[in-house]
Amino acid sequence: MGKAKQGILLVNLGTPSAPTTKAVKRYLSQFLHDQRVVDLSRWLWLPVLHGVILPLRGPKVAKMYQSIWMEEGSPLLVYSRKQQQALAARLPTIPVELAMTYGEPSISQALVNLKSLGVNQLVVLPLFPQYSCSTAAAVWDGIAKEFKKYRGIPSVHFIRDYAAHHAYIEALAGSIEASYHKHGKPDLLLFSYHGIPERFASQGDDYPRRCATTTRAVIDRLHLQPKEYMMTYQSRFGREPWLMPYTDETLKSLPEKGIKHVQVICPGFSSDCLETLEEIAVLNREVFLAAGGDRYEYIPALNDSPAHIDLLEQLCTKHF
Repeated sequence: MGKAKQGILLVNLGTPSAPTTKAVKRYLSQFLHDQRVVDLSRWLWLPVLHGVILPLRGPKVAKMYQSIWMEEGSPLLVYSRKQQQALAARLPTIPVELAMTYGEPSISQALVNLKSLGVNQLVVLPLFPQYSCSTAAAVWDGIAKEFKKYRGIPSVHFIRDYAAHHAYIEALAGSIEASYHKHGKPDLLLFSYHGIPERFASQGDDYPRRCATTTRAVIDRLHLQPKEYMMTYQSRFGREPWLMPYTDETLKSLPEKGIKHVQVICPGFSSDCLETLEEIAVLNREVFLAAGGDRYEYIPALNDSPAHIDLLEQLCTKHF
């Protein structure tokens, strides 16, 4: 293979290129075509996707994106790019590329860029702390699809997940402690993770166990008692059962139990995005307050915090 030339590829899920119906429909189409995400029979699913879901959800989701869009663009892309730039600044001799599983910047172009720089030892880091077939495995598929076009491929270290990594747990604990210091300790700390269909877990996806691993490590680090925290799942889609308990239904039920002050953290998201900034910080706040809650705070994702960049650096350089 010749002289070693290391490179890093960070991969997040993806985002529309603009907060418009057209761009959102284009993004959702690519996302929901992936059988890692929706594994229904194509002849059954595709007519529903293009005839019902995209026409109905496209305009609604576009309005949601409009409510969180930043001056620099989509929050997920803005923060992911800042992570890439901060990591590259830490590792000036190692190329660091950013890609999205769906949308732009693409995995294909990122690999072309790395190849042009002579990279032959590649670390691929999906920015999903807890493995799921619908996230990290989709990144694996995207990499493999592109490498089918190559005569020669680099050696690859694929980081499956980092649910219990010490630096990750410390970063989460630090964010929670900062929130407690700013807002006071709540009646309940809610760990909200993105859901997946229960069927995926029963078929071998260990995602719920990895979420539980993260939660347990954080509560041990913070010495929380059972009554001081809960773990739930958000962002369900479709009619089949997803992992429970559901975040929105849980928040709606808490005030009648005397829990009037909650803080919510979403450890499964490495960057703030639609699911955190709109669904958790806005919609679920409204659910909780409408049910009789008094105080609700969302604890931001790690984004480009120094502690998060420390983690990314440790994860990647370990393999060089």
